[in-house]
Amino acid sequence: RHGYIVAEWGEPKSVDMTFSVTKTFLTTVVGLAWQRGLIHDVNDYARDYMPPGVDLFEAPHNQTIKWDHLLRQTSDWQGTLWGKPDWADRPEPPNSPAEWPNRKLWEPGTHYKYNDVRVNVLALAALHVWRRPLPDVLREQVMEPIGASSTWRWHGYENSWVEIDGQKMQSMTGGGHWGGGMFINAYDMARFGYLFLRNGKWKDKTIVSEKWIEMARTPGPANATYGFANWFLNTDRKPLPAAPASAVYFEGNGANIIYIDRENDIVAVVRWIRGGGALNDVIGKLLASLKSPSSAAR
Repeated sequence: RHGYIVAEWGEPKSVDMTFSVTKTFLTTVVGLAWQRGLIHDVNDYARDYMPPGVDLFEAPHNQTIKWDHLLRQTSDWQGTLWGKPDWADRPEPPNSPAEWPNRKLWEPGTHYKYNDVRVNVLALAALHVWRRPLPDVLREQVMEPIGASSTWRWHGYENSWVEIDGQKMQSMTGGGHWGGGMFINAYDMARFGYLFLRNGKWKDKTIVSEKWIEMARTPGPANATYGFANWFLNTDRKPLPAAPASAVYFEGNGANIIYIDRENDIVAVVRWIRGGGALNDVIGKLLASLKSPSSAAR
């Protein structure tokens, strides 16, 4: 709190898989591309940024996908990437397995669907825009400036290699499905969260644009509690009744969570707790601990 570690327990130095918190690192790297003008507008069609011979968005349905759709998990991209078809990740009922490949397609931007294949499409599209390995971009432009350790690692799949400008580069994954993803310790997660608590600034240097953060923490039309991946929003205090409505959190399976609370000037990293209401219970106890004995007794 207030930029200082006030409590810790467990093994915060342990470099563990952070699952879908990886998505927030990915969308941050996309944001850096936007800041530098490599992506002009998130409402541009992603297809227009791909070099010749890259067919990520050549199918008629995929041609209408914009960066904003990929960032918000509303693209409904259809296809197979790294041997994994889009329908293989969380197929929607009541369709039977035989129907999954021929499912109804949603107009991009109208339907939220949590799907790691499509997040991996975003990662590959970002790689083609940067023309550099995304971990290098993240390290140089975010992790080193915020004083993170050198122990974190961001992995792709064994088969997620492409050639760009004559060099082999591995495309990253945006989560832990089928392997890959970000492996990181709790201290580095806390530094990453603190960067966003301070609205993208580290000391006197702007690392992530305030405008990007504003977009990231604004819900889209298809999901009122989700901004850019993986910004979970506490809209109307429904997801986390114990927390302020302005609180946000980056969450992955495990659960792995970075909780960011501007009202109380808090960043909390929580790892390996149960799902369901466990996070709300933790936050409730955390915020209750801030009250003075006299106010708590009232």
